[in-house]
Amino acid sequence: MSLQSPPAAAAATDLSPDPGAELPPGAQLNQGTAESPSAEEGGGGAEEQEEEGEKEKEREKLLPIPSASSAAARGLERGAKNQFSTFSNFITTINQKKEGIGNRNSPTQLVIPNIKNVRDLPPICLDVRQKQRISIDTLPQELKAPIPPEPSLPIRTKTVKDFQDDVEKAKSSGDWKAVHDFYTTTFDSFLEINAAFKKDANSPFNTIEDSGIDAKFVNVVYDALLNTPQDVQKSVLKGVINGLLQEWTGPRTKDDLRAYCILLQNPQFSNTSTYVIYAHLLRQIAALTEADHHFLVHWSKKISQKRFKQLVDRLLQFISLRLFPAKPEEFPPMVKCTWWIPSAAKVLALFNAANCLISPPIISYTDFYNSTLDHIDLMEEYHNWQCYGNSHRFSFCQYPFIISIAAKKVIIQRDSEQQMISIARQSLVDKVSRRQKPDMNMLFLNVKVRRTHLVSDSLDELARKRADLKKKLKVTFVGEAGLDMGGLTKEWFLLLIRQIFHPDYGMFTYHKDSHCHWFSSFKCDNYSEFRLVGALMGLAVYNSITLDIRFPPCCYKKLLSPPIVPCDHSTLVGICAVTLDDLFQIMPELAHGLSELLSYEGNVEEDFYSTFQVFQEEFGVIKSYNLKPNGDKIPVTNQNRKEYVQLYVDFLLNKSIYKQFAAFYYGFHSVCASYALLAEHTVRLRLNILLYSVLFGGWNAFCNLHHALCSKKRKKIAISMRFASVL
Repeated sequence: MSLQSPPAAAAATDLSPDPGAELPPGAQLNQGTAESPSAEEGGGGAEEQEEEGEKEKEREKLLPIPSASSAAARGLERGAKNQFSTFSNFITTINQKKEGIGNRNSPTQLVIPNIKNVRDLPPICLDVRQKQRISIDTLPQELKAPIPPEPSLPIRTKTVKDFQDDVEKAKSSGDWKAVHDFYTTTFDSFLEINAAFKKDANSPFNTIEDSGIDAKFVNVVYDALLNTPQDVQKSVLKGVINGLLQEWTGPRTKDDLRAYCILLQNPQFSNTSTYVIYAHLLRQIAALTEADHHFLVHWSKKISQKRFKQLVDRLLQFISLRLFPAKPEEFPPMVKCTWWIPSAAKVLALFNAANCLISPPIISYTDFYNSTLDHIDLMEEYHNWQCYGNSHRFSFCQYPFIISIAAKKVIIQRDSEQQMISIARQSLVDKVSRRQKPDMNMLFLNVKVRRTHLVSDSLDELARKRADLKKKLKVTFVGEAGLDMGGLTKEWFLLLIRQIFHPDYGMFTYHKDSHCHWFSSFKCDNYSEFRLVGALMGLAVYNSITLDIRFPPCCYKKLLSPPIVPCDHSTLVGICAVTLDDLFQIMPELAHGLSELLSYEGNVEEDFYSTFQVFQEEFGVIKSYNLKPNGDKIPVTNQNRKEYVQLYVDFLLNKSIYKQFAAFYYGFHSVCASYALLAEHTVRLRLNILLYSVLFGGWNAFCNLHHALCSKKRKKIAISMRFASVL
């Protein structure tokens, strides 16, 4: 779907006053549609046509906004592929919509005087596409994109103290002229915004580390804005419009990006009457290049927690009210502004990426959930994403961090049901095509087991019926009468999991400190039982069975590494980047000891006398493993201790259990190879993976416990040779 304004509409849009009519002294911002002037109006039709042709040629020379390689600019195809109102249409016809309204003291009456020669915003290019994931970490620290020269900024000397004094004087005297002049000048253009809020006008601030924005001054100015008279607030909005209507002739400068950062924080955009301006601001940010987005993400992570949450809440509210407006007449029809929600979702994705770059995150991942989406047709969204992933069609499944856990659970359950029906139908068709008599059992995955041989029988049944794993599960205990209406299936899962996860069975180790299970590193001849456990976890998800088994978060990162099972079985699976934080969630005491090693101020080599070698006990025998070639001969020093800790963590969570987890991985994906699970693979795969709520009913308790462990001051352990004893 094209997001560009139709050529006819673009050519007809002009805010110049009619030769025969007088332009009113003020024009309000509205969502109406302007009628294109007729060639017969005002006489001199030939001359007007010539002027119009020249204007059209000028427009063709304008460069469009650089296209982004990511998703938010896709159109939300809720209707036909028709025209939508352009920005200048809204400005032109505002008086026609609100001419009879007399109350001009409300902040919703946005009078913008003397707007002339306003032009259309450049359309988003057709190649603005959605990626499945936004990868910020893959970009280099300093981008190779050319940096256009920064224009010289006007000199502004007003400080925070000067502004606060002006506001206090205005409140006491009632004369707001000085404050009005400041707001009018500051927000008149992007250059003026930078002149007022840039820390140093002579410094370029071209790095991701420092945006150069005087955050304190910005906060003070915006905090005071909503308490000023209406004419002051309207002058700010007029200036924002002027900035957005600027004609871009090349790449955006860092000053432009700073201006976007500052404008996004405007509290006026919480009011629905400003949503047209807000939508166009979001549209321009969404259409920036990936390099520009990289800067915005890193600058956004420096915003305070309070302001950051306000920005996220404002975007979520914008999406909610666009989907379900309290007063539909306030907004243009959905078919004329299909780009509103995609643009907001893309900008929200930038904030989510910024949130994930910091540990701990600025706000909770649940603060990005939009509960309004629970009330839309989620399966239609999922179908659009599944079937039209490489087209311009928008779907909220492209942004899974917005969808709540409850909504994701519904998607997976419905997806599983649809797969069950499809596979059962195919089995019936195959049976009839072979002229065989169909029966009910062919529609189910029938598992018959003996209670005395539960694990071996289950392993044999699942191995023998791999082709039926995606059918509805039905369990029968040999020698026992009864129909499985769900109870026998749950009992089978309970008994099987209880036996497999028992410490005496040796497949998994239970860690009391973290209250979770982890894979045993013991070597064995046959790893098929780990494949059975993976298939059981997949069947639990597929059949919506809740199991009280707690795995640490890194288990799910490993399950999605890679998210699609590779065709070449020699490809490594289940290997992901792990950190000391991941080890804290499994073995907090050992992880704490390693963190103490990193912060030790003495001589590590002399005091610890350790090498790049670890020891593990297997069936009463102590075995040694080198973390790197000739590791037993390489001492751990102050210089290489970070490498030692990283190799140690990688050994414990990846290498020592590779064969066990690889079998588990293939077993799980033999059942759960679904697009619905791929929707859970977010930018950094935080704790919002759906498996927590579907598989493990006790996850909330574990999460609270883990939070308590992290916040509680742990008992310090001596930094000594205790690492061996901890193992």
